[in-house]
Amino acid sequence: MKVQVSEFIVRYMERLGIECVFGMPGAHILPVYDCLYDSSIKSVLAKHEQGAAFMAGGYARVSGGVGACITTAGPGATNLVTGIANAYADRQPVLIITGESSTEVFGKGGLQESSGEGGAIDQGTLFRGITRYHRLVERVDYLPSVLNQASNALLSDCPGPVLLSFPFNVQQESIDLDLLDTVRTTRHASPRRRDDPLLDDVVQRLLSARNPVILAGYGCIQSGAHEAVKQLSDVLSLPVATTLKGKGIVDERSERSLGTLGVTSGGRAYEYIVEHADLLLVLGATFNERTSYLWDRQLPDNRKIIQIDRNPEQIEKVFRADVAVVGDVRDALEGILARLRGGTSATAPVPGRQLDAIDGDAMFTLFEDHHFTLVEQFFSRFNQHFTDDNQIFDDNIIFAQNLLGASPATSYHPNSGISSLGHAIPAAIGARFASQRQTFAILGDGGFQMCCMELMTAVNYRIPLTVILFNNGTLGLIRKNQHQRYEDRFIDCDFTNPDYAQLAAAFGIAYQCIRHEVDIDEAFGALDFDAGINLIEIIIDRDAFPAYNSRR
Repeated sequence: MKVQVSEFIVRYMERLGIECVFGMPGAHILPVYDCLYDSSIKSVLAKHEQGAAFMAGGYARVSGGVGACITTAGPGATNLVTGIANAYADRQPVLIITGESSTEVFGKGGLQESSGEGGAIDQGTLFRGITRYHRLVERVDYLPSVLNQASNALLSDCPGPVLLSFPFNVQQESIDLDLLDTVRTTRHASPRRRDDPLLDDVVQRLLSARNPVILAGYGCIQSGAHEAVKQLSDVLSLPVATTLKGKGIVDERSERSLGTLGVTSGGRAYEYIVEHADLLLVLGATFNERTSYLWDRQLPDNRKIIQIDRNPEQIEKVFRADVAVVGDVRDALEGILARLRGGTSATAPVPGRQLDAIDGDAMFTLFEDHHFTLVEQFFSRFNQHFTDDNQIFDDNIIFAQNLLGASPATSYHPNSGISSLGHAIPAAIGARFASQRQTFAILGDGGFQMCCMELMTAVNYRIPLTVILFNNGTLGLIRKNQHQRYEDRFIDCDFTNPDYAQLAAAFGIAYQCIRHEVDIDEAFGALDFDAGINLIEIIIDRDAFPAYNSRR
């Protein structure tokens, strides 16, 4: 059976399990859009292509499957760049479909042409550094091969974005639909690593250490290792610190939780590791700038390091490991637990370690002088109110990192990819298409004004969402740095905000402003967090700065 290439593309997306595609149509991609009309895939019209890319990333992160976005040629594609760069940094499988002018006008100055011919924008070069695979498909005969390459990148253990661009005329050419059967569209079963002989060494080192500590990162979340981390912590009485992206791997109310490790966190995890740990078990985590306190040598030095990560590129990228295991974190932990319980080794669980050294009052004073009392009270109420399943996308980071009580029931998604402003709202919208859990977006007023138009996407599709907006009338990180490092020479950080009450009314969404403690209970009592679209504005002081120093 012959079909147009445009239909072949849509059928390929269906077989990948894609249920939603986010984007904006344009003339050069309309053949594919026309085939989406009869597809099971839901097309979602964003307000800006960057928002569509963030939505696709949010969808991929929550669903565990492939996210997708679609745009036209030229500016439609170039507007995707920041969102795709974010997906690349976070290793999210996002399929990008773009249109292109017809091949017969390549090099002639066709409208929105980005073929790279005759001085036109070279889209392939533009996306080369932020995709795992990209291709301008100029012929039909090798399309199945191209799609197989795309699938290999999207479905690998270390995935990333894939961009496929189709000229207008190529979309309308014919291809045998049966060729789709030659294209891989499912993940290969990964070999289990529970029997890796290196795990015997890991077990012996854990048992002989005096004060080993687990550092759990995003790799634990990707592998679904929540329960395995908890069990290992319970069996060996190990304290657990997490990276920012690993927040919620263990219940932070647990006596063994050290909270997050990193420059914008309190000092509890750092202090315990430096003063007490003789071994670090690093699970799906790396010592990036944030986690490592700007590569502070006190963290890895003078203690043994065991690193387990499924991405070989992350092994010993920053520090030398005494034992390094390349493999899925959950598989490795299950292998360790089997050995500890007598599955393949004679070792026995050790008696419970005394964790008195974990000082609950050791947190550095990040929010000193009561400047952030209102924020602390808000998160205290938030932690009481939302004890069930929810998903949180956070661009602000520092408040929730330290004040949100996360657990495995909380899907916490900090914007730590390339830390781009304007991410939280569209990413949360994309996530809500994949999961019907209560959904929150946390961000500052600077970032809000980069993406607030996507609230209308939530309105258009009746997507329940609560936005928590911190309003201090400034780019807070920039103003903090100019205060700490540039002698209060403030430039281009302050701005005037719109009237958010009126803005919310224009969007047709619910609104609450929190200026005083009494406003917190009123907001929680008035808003519908299950089915409503809400904007909560929290007023904070522009000259109140969290007490940490960044590198720059």
